[in-house]
Amino acid sequence: MILEICCADIDSAGEAISGGADRIELCSALEAGGVTPSAGLIEQTLWKSRRRLNPIPVNILVRPRPGDFLYSDKELMQCVQDTAYAVGAQVDGIVFGALTADGEVDEYACEKVLDAIRQSVSGNQKVTTTFHRAFDLCRDPFEALEVIIKLGFDRILTSGQAATAEEGITLLAELQKRAKGHISIMPGAGVSPSNICKIVNATGVTEIHASAKIKVESRMRFRREGIGMGIGDADEYARYATSGDIVKKLKEELDK
Repeated sequence: MILEICCADIDSAGEAISGGADRIELCSALEAGGVTPSAGLIEQTLWKSRRRLNPIPVNILVRPRPGDFLYSDKELMQCVQDTAYAVGAQVDGIVFGALTADGEVDEYACEKVLDAIRQSVSGNQKVTTTFHRAFDLCRDPFEALEVIIKLGFDRILTSGQAATAEEGITLLAELQKRAKGHISIMPGAGVSPSNICKIVNATGVTEIHASAKIKVESRMRFRREGIGMGIGDADEYARYATSGDIVKKLKEELDK
């Protein structure tokens, strides 16, 4: 079993590694579903992983903004450039997904990003590919599955088109049945120590994705209340981050 942990800052990456994660999916703005991480975050996370005796793979989310997965030409070019940079920095995988206005897999956009990977690899570098949870917003999951297999992706990250992977178990199991031998199905969304084994046992998957996040209070002593830096009433003195203890509990449950 491969446990992938989604991290959105350098301390979270360290927590994932210390907790025993098998792979990191690196992003920024986890509260918005994740967007492409910065160059600095990518470089620091790769360094943190590869200074270890047993480095773990670091995959990079390529997503230009929050919201839907229908991208303009300029946004797609941004994705291509971010992909080329990340592959050049020697990341282990690219996580991407795009849809058409009618809810189908955007084959053109995917091919552009896959081409950027092929053109940017060097030597014996191996870069795996994940079609992310844009899959959960597609019109027909089985049709999308076949298209994604045809495109050559290595895995699909999905909640089974439900709010959580636990709620999507029925579709996840059917996707795994149809995909076996062609592509890996990796459940994600709402995965916790209390349900990880239920999801794995019910679906037969060999990879699973979690954020293992907790709310972290700011270390600021002086606080000016009533001012927010984002939309709505977001708390500027708290954020979500990966917990190494939760990662460890997830691993313990899988090891059972």
